[in-house]
Amino acid sequence: MTLKQTIQQLPLSAGIYQYFDENGKLLYIGKAKNLSNRVKSYFILNPEIAPKPKLSLRITKMIKQTKSMNYIVVNSEHDALILENSLIKQLNPKYNILLRDDKTYPYIYVDYSMPYPRLEITRKIINSNDIKYFGPYSIGSRDILDSIYDICKLVQKKGCLKSKKLCLYHQINKCLGPCELNIEDSIYKKELDLALNLVLNKKTLIKKLKEKMFFYAEKERYEEAAELRDRMDRISRSEIKSEIDFASNENYDIFVLQNTDNKAVVVRIFMRSGKIISSTHDYINLNEGYDENELYQRVLLDFYGTEKPPIIAPILVANDFEGKDIIQEHLSDLFGKKANISKPLRGDKKHLINLAMLNANELLKKDKTINNDKLLLEIKELMDLQRIPSRVEVFDNSHMSGVATVGAMIVYENSKFDKKSYRTYHLEAKDEYAQMRETLTRRVKSFSKNSPPDLWIIDGGTTLLKLASEILESNGIFLDVIAISKEKIDAKSHRAKGKANDILHSLKQSFSLSNRDKRLQWAQNLRDEAHSSAITFHKKTKLRLDQESQLLTLKGISLAKIVKLLKHFESFEALKQTSIEDISLVLNISDAKIIKSIYK
Repeated sequence: MTLKQTIQQLPLSAGIYQYFDENGKLLYIGKAKNLSNRVKSYFILNPEIAPKPKLSLRITKMIKQTKSMNYIVVNSEHDALILENSLIKQLNPKYNILLRDDKTYPYIYVDYSMPYPRLEITRKIINSNDIKYFGPYSIGSRDILDSIYDICKLVQKKGCLKSKKLCLYHQINKCLGPCELNIEDSIYKKELDLALNLVLNKKTLIKKLKEKMFFYAEKERYEEAAELRDRMDRISRSEIKSEIDFASNENYDIFVLQNTDNKAVVVRIFMRSGKIISSTHDYINLNEGYDENELYQRVLLDFYGTEKPPIIAPILVANDFEGKDIIQEHLSDLFGKKANISKPLRGDKKHLINLAMLNANELLKKDKTINNDKLLLEIKELMDLQRIPSRVEVFDNSHMSGVATVGAMIVYENSKFDKKSYRTYHLEAKDEYAQMRETLTRRVKSFSKNSPPDLWIIDGGTTLLKLASEILESNGIFLDVIAISKEKIDAKSHRAKGKANDILHSLKQSFSLSNRDKRLQWAQNLRDEAHSSAITFHKKTKLRLDQESQLLTLKGISLAKIVKLLKHFESFEALKQTSIEDISLVLNISDAKIIKSIYK
């Protein structure tokens, strides 16, 4: 069926549609209340199929490349919104804007149902009517909590009261000691009120920390003073400075967008009880142009996710956007009450928007990745990539004679290594080809939870490059992939740091660049980081495997079975916590009983 025929036969139902280019690569995923009307709004069908006039340059370019389409019918526009968002995250189409900010932000809370309430951190709603939440915090929540327990004489740990004996915290004057002493409610409440006041007033908290830092410095306790200095810095960085202070206890979540030709920034500000308590921002690379309507939808969907937030606040945005009604409907369903998204025109709320916009503009001016963007653009052009590779995942495997076989993935984003996103894998495969296939397949399966990057780099030659491309293609993933192989000298791999003329491979051709070429050095740096990660994890795995294996093999559990267990449960710690029944699903019941007798 031709594209024109498909469009002419589209139903009037809600659903999502997908555009593909002449090579079958996914260009765009969209949602519609009425599939027929929505898709036809892009195309002139007669006499020849073509983009409609007055479309944006981005959409016109996309329509010209579209040679086929698929669609999925759903029950409602709301269902279409959820499916569209899920598929964009998994498949990363060329013309959609993908946000990778899938973090959940922590809240500090106090549970008044406890006999001696204390403060804790959570990222989810706790089922209790006696809970009060503070947040969300972009950074610094743990620093705030640690500071409060340094300053206030609260019950320090959850299990303290169970001991019914005074402990070290009481001796060093950090706890009133209600576990053993008869502490009046009013006295404990005074400490709790101080703690809550410090949560709400960071200036007061930082002032107290400064006093403590100077005290440590005078006593030549420099390490403790430095720790407080760093803690104050993290607490201070968690919010945008402002003199705006509402006279009431109003809460607002503020979202604004600003952009240049190739980059956008989203700024989020959280006001609680009339004060700004935290803020956060993210850069978004604009590979195929800017669409504020789509980006506002992505920003709100990604931030609120699929779980009701502990604190529900009215949402302020800088501009109204297409699709606001359906986003509002979705959030109302999520919140269990009517969501309110509005564009303020005057007053204090407008001042909040102006403050956020001011900071968004400053962030674009101060963007530290500008110099690196030039290099990334050169790499894009050399390797004929579809996108500037702002977020890159690099893969390598390691083993010793087939033992302790592991895979590693490192992540590079915004001109630096994102070590929190590194992943390591225990592998079963025996040869290099199968090991890479296992590593990449496991990563692809996680795309639904952790969206794909802009580029994969494989440590290997054209064979592994083709393997990676086939894995992506078979899963419908739009993602650039290249490989880097070691220079061969006398038929041996040559890895001389700074001197190796390694070879870069795209699917179309290979490049032998000078070892002084910045593009090659960039790829080598990333490859070497992946290699280091794989080797480090292999050594740890081998050492642990040797230690644990000796214990298990003495009881008759073979090395092959140990590897099988490690592959399934991922770590010996997890194995130790596993029931006989679960172990017997991997091995036999006799082996399961032996293992549990060892790890009692």
